[in-house]
Amino acid sequence: MSSHTIALNFEDGVTRIIDCKAGEKLLDAAFRNKINLPMDCSDGVCGTCKCRAESGAYDLGEDYIEDALTADEAAQGLVLTCQMVPSSDCIIAVPVSSLSCKTGLQKFAATVAQVSLHNDAAVILELDVDGPAPAFLPGQYVNIDVPGTGLTRAYSFSSAPGETRISFLIKRIPGGLMSSWLARAKPGERLTLSGPLGSFYLRDTSAPLLFLAGGTGLAPFLSMLEVLARAGSQQQIHLVYGVTRDLDLVLVDALEAYTPRLPGFSFTTVVADEASAHPRKGWVTQHMPDDMLRAAPGVYLCGPPPMVDAVRRHFEATGVTPNCFHYEKFTPNAPLKESA
Repeated sequence: MSSHTIALNFEDGVTRIIDCKAGEKLLDAAFRNKINLPMDCSDGVCGTCKCRAESGAYDLGEDYIEDALTADEAAQGLVLTCQMVPSSDCIIAVPVSSLSCKTGLQKFAATVAQVSLHNDAAVILELDVDGPAPAFLPGQYVNIDVPGTGLTRAYSFSSAPGETRISFLIKRIPGGLMSSWLARAKPGERLTLSGPLGSFYLRDTSAPLLFLAGGTGLAPFLSMLEVLARAGSQQQIHLVYGVTRDLDLVLVDALEAYTPRLPGFSFTTVVADEASAHPRKGWVTQHMPDDMLRAAPGVYLCGPPPMVDAVRRHFEATGVTPNCFHYEKFTPNAPLKESA
């Protein structure tokens, strides 16, 4: 019997990905996977199990009353999980914390496969995961325990879901906790990871896509591009990759490799350093294609807080209204991220 993959995104940023059998109601699938989604009656009467379907196809049936779910709510993507029967993979926003559903962060172990230095700017960390490939949405991140410290650092997957070898693009910070460990890390060393986490992930949309990456904020876009390439996407996709110095431009060859795989893909690199000989200098806000902005693209933005704030102010000042706007701020030496 076929099944569908359902991503449950909880209010506290935790994501759990479960299987839902053909013809199975989502609430039943969650219980089978030992996740207690909110519920009271389970008969489509109380509305306690109301969640939002962010993507995917499903059938709500007719066995519920309007007091539990109005026609307007259903039109806006709200669902009753006790009645919803998915007919495709779905992403569901659950308006409570994961702990209240008797679930939480998943932990998994991995072995260092390779550590690759890119100038003095970044490190690519490749890990081989014990057991099944971790399930996540392209754009999400995990917390990685830094051995011997009792502390964690958060990094976005740069690899696509479904792989047992996963990768991360990590900024090199002199004296930084993870950077110091990576400087001496050897293949075969063990790490513990927890996640996935975050509301910054690729949604289904037919709109053109504008990706804005700052420094190692390129990582989640590499995951997204691989997913889009494997799906044979024909969408118009443009990525603006902004960095401070020439040496910060890493993995440009990886971006070039996507141009034959994604017919609608193009990218622009930008360097802020005025002394640079790079042909495009300045900030990402100065190099976003006007024709794409007029097309109301879906905008995804990942970079340091000043960059994220500058893009938001630019959109407000110029009256740009994206089809959707998802962003993630990161501070390289902090364990937490902020998404929206």
